[in-house]
Amino acid sequence: MSMYRCAVLDDYQHVALSSADWTRLSGRVDIRVLNERMTDEVALAARIGDCEMVVIMRERTPFTRSLFARLPNLKLLVTSGMRNASIDLTAAREHGVTVCGTASRSEPPAELAWALILGLARHVTRESATLRLNGPWQSTIGDDLYGRTLGLLGLGNIGSRMARVGAAFDMRVLAWSQNLTEERARNAGAQLAESKEALLEESDFVSIHLVLSDRTRGLLRADDLRRMKPTAYLINTSRAPIVDHDALVHALRERWIAGAGLDVFEKEPPPADDPLPSMPNVLATPHLGYVSKRSYGTYYGEAVEDIEAFLAGSPIRTLSPPR
Repeated sequence: MSMYRCAVLDDYQHVALSSADWTRLSGRVDIRVLNERMTDEVALAARIGDCEMVVIMRERTPFTRSLFARLPNLKLLVTSGMRNASIDLTAAREHGVTVCGTASRSEPPAELAWALILGLARHVTRESATLRLNGPWQSTIGDDLYGRTLGLLGLGNIGSRMARVGAAFDMRVLAWSQNLTEERARNAGAQLAESKEALLEESDFVSIHLVLSDRTRGLLRADDLRRMKPTAYLINTSRAPIVDHDALVHALRERWIAGAGLDVFEKEPPPADDPLPSMPNVLATPHLGYVSKRSYGTYYGEAVEDIEAFLAGSPIRTLSPPR
């Protein structure tokens, strides 16, 4: 009996095979790993066109209708996480492709959001670079977290974890989302803001923890950013289109706000002409929120489980197109 062929895409750090026990598939599935990023669908299809299975990491490689059409042998697509906006689930179903996901961890993105907050507040990047170059000793004055207001746009698993850490810093924690209730906010250790506008006006640090949807796309525009304090910081470890790109660039250039911590961009990697990553009041990271050893262990470990279940004829953690 011939083996199935499985391609694991976008293993940038060369850790996919060491993050899980792929030997459980020995003799049944031939695994190939692609470490480089491939943006051309024709070239990608040429590399993996013979594969019946593909494992993808988050949204690094979009699976569009046109790509599914180029992969007639594909039967199983496994994505890390149970949500992936870059997969055309309707096209997957039409092409007879089963799509499965894995669990996600809320700790790593919350930890990175706090790394950005602390890095911005205490000017860590600038001071570290200056020290390495034997420049001025203590050239900045940091901002305190104690007694300041943390505003959370979104209070789900990640937002709730953010609220607990904010309380540990003795911060006042405000929260808002379109369906958030006072009881849910209180149970998470936060105070429900009267409105999105009130949260923006009162917060010293605004951190976004919302799912990208039609309701949240462009949630923060120029008028919203103007409401923020000129001493406030905006943190986005969620999805870039929640904040209007041009408005954010303008807000940072004109110093409507003190700065931004960004882990997400509209195009990843961002094009060379995107000013955001190199702006002096921006602390930027290359979408590292989910990139941790435990997360990868979960993602790839459960990807192996998804493949085993598919081979047994009982797929698990399946994803379906919205109704």
